[in-house]
Amino acid sequence: MQALLDIPAPAKLNLFLHITGRRADGYHLMQSVFVLLDLCDTLHLERLNTPHIGREDLGTTTPVDGLPADDLCVRAARLLQAATGCTMGVHIRLQKAIPAQAGMGGGSSDAATCLLALNRLWGTGLRRHQLAELGLQLGADVPFFVFGQNAWVEGIGEQLTAVDIPPQRFLVVKPPGGLATDRIFRDPTLKRDTKPATMQGFADNALHSKHLFGVNDLQPVAEAHCPDIRTCANWLKDQQLSARMTGSGSALFAPLDLHATAPTVPSEWFSRISTSLTEHPLKNWVSD
Repeated sequence: MQALLDIPAPAKLNLFLHITGRRADGYHLMQSVFVLLDLCDTLHLERLNTPHIGREDLGTTTPVDGLPADDLCVRAARLLQAATGCTMGVHIRLQKAIPAQAGMGGGSSDAATCLLALNRLWGTGLRRHQLAELGLQLGADVPFFVFGQNAWVEGIGEQLTAVDIPPQRFLVVKPPGGLATDRIFRDPTLKRDTKPATMQGFADNALHSKHLFGVNDLQPVAEAHCPDIRTCANWLKDQQLSARMTGSGSALFAPLDLHATAPTVPSEWFSRISTSLTEHPLKNWVSD
């Protein structure tokens, strides 16, 4: 196998996000439900017979040499090389569709897709839990995308339990402003002691109600740092939609009924009607 083309890296939504504590090392403890979306980045991987890792963005003018040194796709490839002793390399071409600084896991999903696809392309033979352990070194969201199913998420993102969630349509809206995740987690006003929820409580309420379960504890802090988020939230409320920020923002989402028509979103905002997935498109690419 010389290449893998048109490989999807799906976005995610946090249906809620509670910060329940903080570890001694500074990492925050959380609870959330992560849901995969049909909005995907696309990767093309060409195997190289040398250890070189190359990477380019499609549809932009960014040169290969201009990509950041800590690019998650490159880091994922190098991490898999180091973990397995693989002497092959890869040239990665990436077509972005998931907006950056949106809280939708775009970079983490790209990294997970690289791990899953390169494990196949290079024949390194790691199992799902091994790839997830590598993924956690890249970011707290990466293990979820390797896990391959919608999940109840705890700890710092590494404790995953599969949950069955019926397919749901969402209006996803992102205003122009964005935020770095660490900026929110450093804020002293962030609520860090939300009472833990239960999976049964989520199942009893969230799956049988038009109202969103829980809250996103990051949203008040994000709105203070990025007023665009509050503007977007108020606009969605004016449209009679129950909306919430996903992750650390700045994208927000609102559930839509099956045949509901979405309002016309201001042209300067990213918007997309997306449907949740029941599993990751590459779930069967790795053994449990």
